[in-house]
Amino acid sequence: MATITNNIEINKLQTLLKYTFTIVPIVAGLDKFSNILVQWDTYLAPSTLDMLPFSGATFMMIVGVIEIIAGIIVFTKTQLGAYIVSLWLILIGLSLLLTWHHPDVAVRDMVMAISAYVLARLSTSKS
Repeated sequence: MATITNNIEINKLQTLLKYTFTIVPIVAGLDKFSNILVQWDTYLAPSTLDMLPFSGATFMMIVGVIEIIAGIIVFTKTQLGAYIVSLWLILIGLSLLLTWHHPDVAVRDMVMAISAYVLARLSTSKS
């Protein structure tokens, strides 16, 4: 009986994480086009901006499209999408840490990456 209860609770937590990692990347991705939540290009380190062949705003719109796609993949193919989001967040976190640009956001992204990884591990390839 305890195993059934534990499985039900795990499924509820998995569903919560699934919807979180569906909605948050889609909303953040859409916001890259409007900057309502934050001026996203300010998160780019000056050294990164210098390397881009286009503006930081354009780069963030490209990032936004990737995030929207990642959120959709989490919803449709949870395990694969969660691994993608986890890796994406690790890369963002590492880039922020390596440039020491917004280290607080880097730490937050690493924590979210761990959460996305947990979702991937809880999910089956059928979800």
